Amino acid sequence: MLALGLTATLAPSLAAGPAAAAPDDAGARDLTRYTQQKLTWKRCAADKPAKFQCATLTVPLDYSAPKGKTLKVAVSRVKTSKPGKRHGVLTFNPGGPGGPGLDLPLEASEGLPKAVLEKYDLIGFDPRGVGKSSPLTCGLTGAEQRFPRATRSRAEFDRNVKWARTVADKCRTKNRGVLPYINTRNTARDMDVLRAAVGEKKLSYYGVSYGTALGAVYTQLFPKRADRVLIDSAVDPERMWRGMFRIWAEEVGPAFERWSKWTAERDATYHLGTSPAKVQRTFWKIVERADREPIVVGGEKLDGADVRNIARPEFFSVRGGAELVRELKRAAGGATVPAPPQEPVTDNELASQFAVVCADAAWPRDPETYYRDTVRDTARYPLYGDFTSGIVPCAFWPRGAEPATEVDNDVPLLLVQNEWDSQTPLVGARNMHRALKGSRMITVDEGEGHGVLFGDHRYPCAENPSMRYLATGKLPAKDVTCHVTPGQRRAGATPNAF
Repeated sequence: MLALGLTATLAPSLAAGPAAAAPDDAGARDLTRYTQQKLTWKRCAADKPAKFQCATLTVPLDYSAPKGKTLKVAVSRVKTSKPGKRHGVLTFNPGGPGGPGLDLPLEASEGLPKAVLEKYDLIGFDPRGVGKSSPLTCGLTGAEQRFPRATRSRAEFDRNVKWARTVADKCRTKNRGVLPYINTRNTARDMDVLRAAVGEKKLSYYGVSYGTALGAVYTQLFPKRADRVLIDSAVDPERMWRGMFRIWAEEVGPAFERWSKWTAERDATYHLGTSPAKVQRTFWKIVERADREPIVVGGEKLDGADVRNIARPEFFSVRGGAELVRELKRAAGGATVPAPPQEPVTDNELASQFAVVCADAAWPRDPETYYRDTVRDTARYPLYGDFTSGIVPCAFWPRGAEPATEVDNDVPLLLVQNEWDSQTPLVGARNMHRALKGSRMITVDEGEGHGVLFGDHRYPCAENPSMRYLATGKLPAKDVTCHVTPGQRRAGATPNAF
């Protein structure tokens, strides 16, 4: 069974008009001191297997000034047990942005099929600014680490503007001169320095969620150095980054309709309504109840906006949505219900997330732009529109050192995508597929969850050809769509609902 602990999140985001970059752009500068560095590999930790080795890679902060300030990138590896069958190195990115990837080779060595493991040395790294790689910190308080609430009034918007400005000011003060260079282009360049430092002519890669943007930018900058590239749950290259957040409000509507139909057909199990209209009304009654008087879940008081916020991703996974709303209904009726599982967010995660999405593309600088967009999107998308267009620290962030990268190449690679993905919807993945003209795409019709290969669901129709591609380099002859039954979970997976 495949098993890999991927972050696979997606930070709130936006893009302005992208600018093309020259292929192999780092090659125009003298990077010899970096590409020819000798890595010193040591056991990562006493409580980790001896095969799991770590080293430190030195990279320039600014690739246009390679003799200037440097950063330290933490890298790791698990070497193949079959050197005679070795094809090269396989590098990973877990998403985010802001997700650490140092442990992924060890996790992959215990989850990938033998045919893949024999072919590669598995390589992981914490991207610049993340984890153990010259980590960013903004010194945010617990309250400041919480993303702002939905903008339902001018007063709430003004409070959110104050929050965004405070976060940006703190991050700028803590990381003077660094933030403009913490971006996807430079992380892709770091990957290429890593490729050279381990003595490889080409790099194979697996990236999920934000990692698909990183993989696409790598193929754009270094098309001749990309080997077997597998990207899972793709972002839309034309909507990085603010647009990838706003798309959540646009796409939850169809997911809500599908969920209500599925749930109505199972009223005997969930008791939420015998028709789609009744199921939807049950949900909105919970929202209205929470707005009148907050409902208590896991000891926390939730108002209507909180209910909509936690429910949005679950509507893309019909069973998870039904289980969640059933528990919310119980809570609204006074029952004691536990809180859904949540991963704690660290200061470093937020700092590195904002650094990448703010530096990758130009953001509106006038707060009133965000307010106008919020008013419009709230009317268009009542389920989630008041969340997705609100102001973020990028409005006050230092401008990125470079324009965004236009993705437009014909590098052969494989893209896998679920039809019902809450974070990177299918419409965006199709745009990535069009931009990557040499790609093949496997779409899991009725597939649910964020992350096809290592998510909550097991889809052999996508998994098998993906592993075959990594093992042999053979892409499917054409795009593939496979159909699965919705609502089924991977054996042993942790439910997303209560």
